[in-house]
Amino acid sequence: MRVRVGRWRDQAVALGWLVLIWNLLWGKFSWGNLLAGLLVGAAVLVFFPLPPVTFGGRLRPWALLVLAGRFAVELVLASAHVARIAVQAGYVPRSAVIAVPLRVHTDLNLALTAEMVSLVPGTLIIEIDREAGVLYLHVLDVRGPQDLADNRARVLDIEGRIVRAIGSSFELRRLEPASAAGSAGDPGPPGGPGPGDPTDPHKENRP
Repeated sequence: MRVRVGRWRDQAVALGWLVLIWNLLWGKFSWGNLLAGLLVGAAVLVFFPLPPVTFGGRLRPWALLVLAGRFAVELVLASAHVARIAVQAGYVPRSAVIAVPLRVHTDLNLALTAEMVSLVPGTLIIEIDREAGVLYLHVLDVRGPQDLADNRARVLDIEGRIVRAIGSSFELRRLEPASAAGSAGDPGPPGGPGPGDPTDPHKENRP
């Protein structure tokens, strides 16, 4: 009985996130988008069942408000930045592909972090290494190494806000050891990254 209740709870959480993502993709919240999101989300869960994603955390209302508020601010600022690039005559932005190892490797955290990063203009997830917990993303308007470090730190900051909003106590503890290094954009262990290191600077792509 407890297993069945847990399964229904996980399905309800997945449906809720699918409805939220549907409305964000349309760009506005309305009763029509809410109803359509429920129908599309239910169809996805029924006809394209997702791998079981367990939710072992707990909801923290204040952290959820912080998550939503910060996301709204980042959305506005990033949209303005991309719009400025689009109308700036003669300016050709440089782009890069960077890797960001996350600290919490659960499927739920990987999915939510990837979705929130991709919804912000100027960044796009191009690959997810599920086993290693690494996100590979394309970033726009890279002017130097500091921009790479800032983008890594921003992704880790988004992950941290998600975990603080819905994560378990164990997941919260996972944020602490790497938080200082992540905020500083730590490029990796001493001696420099190797070819297989997810922070390998050779993954940069400058058109």
